[in-house]
Amino acid sequence: MTGVPAAATGGPGAKPVRGGKLGTAAVNQASLWNIANILTMVRLLLVPGFVLLLFHNGGYDPAWRSFAWAAFAIAMITDLFDGHLARTYNLVTDFGKIADPIADKAIMGAALISLSILGDLPWWITGVILARELGITLMRFWVIRHAVIPASRGGKLKTLAQGTAAGMYVLMLTGPLATLRFWVMMVAVVLTVVTGLDYVRQAVVLRRRSLAAERAAAGRTTEALQEAAGSPGAAGGSGAGGASGVAGGAAGGVSSGMGGAAGGSGVGVTDADAGVTGVGVTGSTAGLPGGPAPTGPAVSARDGAEAER
Repeated sequence: MTGVPAAATGGPGAKPVRGGKLGTAAVNQASLWNIANILTMVRLLLVPGFVLLLFHNGGYDPAWRSFAWAAFAIAMITDLFDGHLARTYNLVTDFGKIADPIADKAIMGAALISLSILGDLPWWITGVILARELGITLMRFWVIRHAVIPASRGGKLKTLAQGTAAGMYVLMLTGPLATLRFWVMMVAVVLTVVTGLDYVRQAVVLRRRSLAAERAAAGRTTEALQEAAGSPGAAGGSGAGGASGVAGGAAGGVSSGMGGAAGGSGVGVTDADAGVTGVGVTGSTAGLPGGPAPTGPAVSARDGAEAER
């Protein structure tokens, strides 16, 4: 027993505090199984179901093709709603960021490849669309360290055109509708190529700007470090010069006293680099006029001479 109520420890009796924040575990647990992620998982599960329905009974049964179209339409509709719900209700999760684009590419890729296998859609159309989608996805990962490329209006229109055209090809249409679906697919191909080139341009521009900003920030950091390193150095140099001058003055005083005792004098000579240093100059038994008073051994020698007199 800790003496702490269950509500305070996050136990069964815990109640959310108004204006408070949920713990990390609670947020992760609640966010994983939200409606947006559930729709994404449903779309992933619809991919194999769609393929089975499309190829059932040889792949040319109008009834089964209609069932396949229904599965494809549900998958495309969930693609429209899961992202909107995630952004509107703050349900964005790491799982959703990874699973959502995978589900989008999976359902569209399955439809295009299956239709090309059945001979309903030329392979070059499938190749152009899939190459663009794969290339743009890899490019997003290439520039993700510098910037995030947002989805443009043209990109959303491209997705709508691709979904509409692929859905029309899933249905076994004839006559004018078959001609219409071809031109809708051509519009989707044009939008696919144009928006792909625009994404490449955006990626190059964003990467250049990011690198330029990083270089500018590195330059400012280097200048700041140089300034910070220069200020202590100057202060240290001044302190060293002062210490040298003090030491030189002390040495000059001691040398002067010893020179007075030995028949010389201590003369202070100024040195521009080291401050003031003491230099012993041989002279008379008395120090030079105006020189410093003898100290230490010099005092004892003088006292002895006076006692003899």
